[in-house]
Amino acid sequence: MAGVATVSDDRDPTTGGEEMSAPTVARPQVSEFEDRRSIPVPPEAGFTAEDLDRIPDLPPHTELIDGSLVLVSPHKTFHMFVLKLLERQMDDQIPAGLLTYRECTVVLGERQRPEPDLMLVDAEALTSMDDTWVAPDAVRLVVEVVSPQSEVRDHERKPQLYAGAGIPHFWLVEKEDAEGAVVYAYELDPVNGGYTMTGVHRKRMKADAPCELDIDLTRLPRTGHSG
Repeated sequence: MAGVATVSDDRDPTTGGEEMSAPTVARPQVSEFEDRRSIPVPPEAGFTAEDLDRIPDLPPHTELIDGSLVLVSPHKTFHMFVLKLLERQMDDQIPAGLLTYRECTVVLGERQRPEPDLMLVDAEALTSMDDTWVAPDAVRLVVEVVSPQSEVRDHERKPQLYAGAGIPHFWLVEKEDAEGAVVYAYELDPVNGGYTMTGVHRKRMKADAPCELDIDLTRLPRTGHSG
């Protein structure tokens, strides 16, 4: 069950005015993965957001959290189908001033660059088809679909970072029962600086912020059915 997400007093504890780390990293270690991909050793102060674009051959969807590279494990089919469901219905309903973003990072601080599963972003923030990140002040909503390997990050650290950057809305999606999805909706509290839960949604989600949305959560495919 998702709890109320709060933000720490220090918005980004990894920033401290140090000089930007070098674009290349010394003495890469060889991982224990079967493909023997080289994993770079972080500088003493950690990687910066800029480094994520300059380190060669990073695995897809690598994130930067607290100066450390976070490698993403293969997603389960639930994760894929939930994102397809949300994105398709959002695209049909959002106003012209918003865009859905996937597979794009958001730079939250010098050493914070996560990749939300889905975002609603101001359309004017799209400046180039070569963009690899978006600024947090253009993000209206972030959505995270919880996976077993990302559960702690999705419930704790990422909401802290998103709230600290002032992103007004946050949804956390979890698998419930065999095939159902439940969405926990949060809104930024301007008084305490953290997220406050505004609703728990099963089967159908109706929201009026960041825009009017009516999401049918039952449109996930069912397993083991033929014909």
